[in-house]
Amino acid sequence: MSRTEEIKKRYDRVSGVFDMMDHMIKDKWRKDLLKDLDGSVLEIGVGTGANLPFYPGTAEVTGIDFSRKMLEKAEEKATSLPGSITLREMDAEHLDFPDDSFDYVVSTCVFCSVPDPVRGLREINRVVKPEGKVLMLEHMRSDTEWVGKMMDVLNPVGLHIVGANINRETMVNIQKAGLRVEEQELLFSTIMRKLVLTSGDGES
Repeated sequence: MSRTEEIKKRYDRVSGVFDMMDHMIKDKWRKDLLKDLDGSVLEIGVGTGANLPFYPGTAEVTGIDFSRKMLEKAEEKATSLPGSITLREMDAEHLDFPDDSFDYVVSTCVFCSVPDPVRGLREINRVVKPEGKVLMLEHMRSDTEWVGKMMDVLNPVGLHIVGANINRETMVNIQKAGLRVEEQELLFSTIMRKLVLTSGDGES
């Protein structure tokens, strides 16, 4: 079984209780991230659809996730929401969209579980328009060394249960993917951050 299939099965398994587990991101952070969006939006790892109520009605939202069970929960939420919402089963590392397709790409606590995060970020770089923005709420390894080392020790636990890494070097991965950090806000120490990225040429 591939690493992607293994993690997919774990998310399928916890889909029924995921909303009760997902308290890492505050609603006010989601609202602040998404409140001004319009045009075409791709959400990577839409999960059970926690972000969907916070999109403006003017946004044309396409949400993807590799877990069918998680998408079923998102579909239940989407039926009662205004605006254009399309949900598709898809792997973040292999996006089935042409280059330069979206005005915005959104991810919230996704790149802890993408098996090859640099590949997934390069796909984002490919599908966002040259003038577009990538908006992220992501947790990552702490810049405080002793905290980072503790996260390294604890990482196998989360990885085994859900397939999520708590010690990803996401800022390094963003640079490797050729994306540029335009804005950064520290929400919880250096572990949880709000990021606004712009498209780049990618790493040779």
